[in-house]
Amino acid sequence: MATGRTHRPATRSRGIPEATVARLPLYLRALTALSERSVPTVSSEELASAAGVNSAKLRKDFSYLGSYGTRGVGYDVEYLVYQISRELGLTQDWPVAIVGIGNLGAALANYGGFASRGFRVAALIDADPAMAGTPVAGIPVQHTDDLDRIISDNGVSIGVITTPPGAAQQVCDRLVAAGVTSILNFAPTVLSVPDGVDVRKVDLSIELQILAFHEQRKAGEDASADGPASDAEQAPPVRATPTSRKGPDGDMPAVMPA
Repeated sequence: MATGRTHRPATRSRGIPEATVARLPLYLRALTALSERSVPTVSSEELASAAGVNSAKLRKDFSYLGSYGTRGVGYDVEYLVYQISRELGLTQDWPVAIVGIGNLGAALANYGGFASRGFRVAALIDADPAMAGTPVAGIPVQHTDDLDRIISDNGVSIGVITTPPGAAQQVCDRLVAAGVTSILNFAPTVLSVPDGVDVRKVDLSIELQILAFHEQRKAGEDASADGPASDAEQAPPVRATPTSRKGPDGDMPAVMPA
């Protein structure tokens, strides 16, 4: 068990835009899939398509890494995997603590993809005394009363919050006080943190609402694609109003369009 904090790598002198940093994991995922298929090289167009970006943006992003590929050959897949992994800090072990071991917290603890990407779930923490000692994914759950010690003993610098929204800020404050400097927040609330602490928010309901917007728009486009309504469908309903003019059968009022 680690007894000290994990040291971060020194910040590089060249600046990489946040938008580029956000796309690096997309490139890494696509490159990892190519590596697993033993593909040695990839063109910028092929990699951009796999990552869901345009090739000009990809080439610009890679220029920040000092990687320009070889004309007529493309990019070396294994070298790019190493380059991006190094830039993202994935060439070292990052111990992670998950706070809030409900359904979502337990699912994250059981997720096998963390370890292969440089993240080790080092601790599971929950406020329910009945959970203490219960193994989840082979890791015993510990009580929040011991949060400070758990963070220190495991050298945790990344915390994951999967608590109910009402408890998230208090948990966040305790994590920061214990030395955590990066937080992944799944609780549906906005966290307030001091300078020097990074927060990434994952709100599943917001993502679903965005998808609902796109579904609604697609449904509207499909309706438009069916063509304009016929004249009969487009015409407003005719309201019948009596007039003072006599009808052909005598005193019966004639019906005239309004």
